[in-house]
Amino acid sequence: MQPLVLYDTTSKLSGNQWSPNPAKPRFVLSYKGLPFVTVWVEYSEIATVMKSIGAKQIKRSDGSDAYTVPVVSDPNTGAVITDSLEIASYLERTYPEKPIFPNNSEALIRAFNSEYMSLINPAIGFLYGRTAEILSPDSAKFFIEVRSKDFNLPWDEFTSEGPKREAQWELLEKAYNTVYDWYQKSNGKWIMGDTFSYADIIVTCFVLWYKRVMKDDEWARISSWNGGKWVQLLTDVEKECNLALKTVT
Repeated sequence: MQPLVLYDTTSKLSGNQWSPNPAKPRFVLSYKGLPFVTVWVEYSEIATVMKSIGAKQIKRSDGSDAYTVPVVSDPNTGAVITDSLEIASYLERTYPEKPIFPNNSEALIRAFNSEYMSLINPAIGFLYGRTAEILSPDSAKFFIEVRSKDFNLPWDEFTSEGPKREAQWELLEKAYNTVYDWYQKSNGKWIMGDTFSYADIIVTCFVLWYKRVMKDDEWARISSWNGGKWVQLLTDVEKECNLALKTVT
């Protein structure tokens, strides 16, 4: 079997990885035991590279088309798939061993994904500000332009300190209190009880993003929430997928 190719965006951080969406297929590929290599792409070069491999564009919130990552290219089938959720769906259909949508749960997990994102999206603006700090100058400039356009907000809305920042923190903690309640309703450490699924990967990859881009005191704040639930979930999912950050190449 030829290795699949995962296209991810690079950074100034050790190990490169930061973005939650490309992290999702990385966890899935590793969980399923599929061989893969990562091609690291500067954020400012995503469009050029994706065009060169024939990747599809996605629709932005304003209706415009855009190239993005993650993209997975599968030389075994010739498929080139864009978008983390569509990649997960493709990998499940094509390589069904070790399912990530157990018991035909893809529709339910898609709904879970929508609800989870609706909870955290209003609270993560300041994390885009933190993300720009770990990108190269060219990529940071492009990232700032794209995010400002996506949200129709001036960049200082993403970087402001004081009451605005604290209000986002309060929203984020409230969101994770809700997600914690979901986990408490399962009879096990996963959202589906004793059954691991893509839903756990979704939650974990955002926690990983926070860990990678936040200042130490900010990460310590999240680490203290819900009895350390989110640090433990990150550890558990990395172990389940055999993919600790230190092994990412």
